[in-house]
This record gives sequence, structure tokens and C-alpha cells, in this order.
Amino acid sequence: MSDLDRIPPSTAAYVVATAILAGITGYFIGQGSTLGFFSANEKEGWPNSYNVKVHRDSSDEEYDDESEEEEEEEGDGSELANFDNSNEEVKLVLVVRTDLGMTKGKIAAQCSHATLACYKYLTTHTPTSSMLRRWERQGQAKIALQTKSEEEMELLQAQAISLGLCAQVITDAGRTQIASGSRTVLGVLGPKSVVDGVTGHLKLL
Repeated sequence: MSDLDRIPPSTAAYVVATAILAGITGYFIGQGSTLGFFSANEKEGWPNSYNVKVHRDSSDEEYDDESEEEEEEEGDGSELANFDNSNEEVKLVLVVRTDLGMTKGKIAAQCSHATLACYKYLTTHTPTSSMLRRWERQGQAKIALQTKSEEEMELLQAQAISLGLCAQVITDAGRTQIASGSRTVLGVLGPKSVVDGVTGHLKLL
């Protein structure tokens, strides 16, 4: 006869009940601890009291960039050419002004604004265009290039518009790093050969 067989049934039931109760208690204590019920120093701003570490190069100023409102320059859509008959690759070029001294984070935010501005402009003014659908299916190619002056950016935008391309410039609200009204990034979206005719001479960012 084994040692387990010698345990009275009442004692075995007690042991099993105690183990189940301990397991349930441990589960709820763990959940309460995760939710911060037992923490004297409750952390604010993050769910489940996660201790999120901020990158050492981050600052409040950088976070302000993410919520900063941007103004998008728009036309009425009459300048857009119909490139639907072409099967050529479609790409988006983002021309960034390097003379403004924007940080990498600021540039990334401004390029995101320019990408969205071009997309919104085309979906608003050419909702049935197959060119935009081609760009989406082909992986949404994006190239970041640089310019050193606002004058060159304005010239590039004028050239792009004259060729019927979508050309949107982002104007900064001026809440953080640069002056209000600064034109930061030009987005040009269209068939590769036509876009290259406007921006092909620029250097990569």
C-alpha cells in the first residue's frame, strides 16, 4: 500500500480544497498587482502601470511635434492629369528642406504629413483614379530627397503642377522647432518617369 492510500479521504479532500483556494487567491492577487491595486506609487498616463522608458534623446518638444497641426496647401484638382492609361510604376517623392535644421523626428513627422496630404488630395479630387490604386498595390514607393531652399521647393512644386502631378507642400504651424509658416516638405506623387523629370536631379536625403 502506498503512502497516498493511507491518507484518510477527509484529509485528502481538505488538501485538494486548500490547493485550489491557494491557486485562485494567487491568481487574483496577481491580477490586482498588474492593475496597480496594491501599488502605493501609482503611475499615471500609462495603462496597467507599465513603466515605459523614454529614449534618452527624447524631449517634450519632440512629443509636441506629433500633435502639431499642419496646414496643407490645396488646389481645386483641375490641374491633375489623367494618368490612368499608363501602366508605369507610381511613386511618391518627398522633398525635404535641409536649410531649416529640422531634427530627424521632425522630418519624419513632416514627411508623414506630406504623404497623407497627397493621398487625401487624390482621393478627394480623383476618387476613381486607377493611378492611386496602382501605387497602393505596388507597395507605395516613397523616396526622400533634399532641397536647400524654399525658392527651389516652390519651383519644383510649380513644375510638378504644370505636368499634372499631385504636388502638396506642408506648412508648419510653428509650435516647436521652426518658425510658423515655414514650408517644410513637398510631396509629389505620380508616374515614375514624370516625377523623375521634376525631382530626378535632387540628392537623396
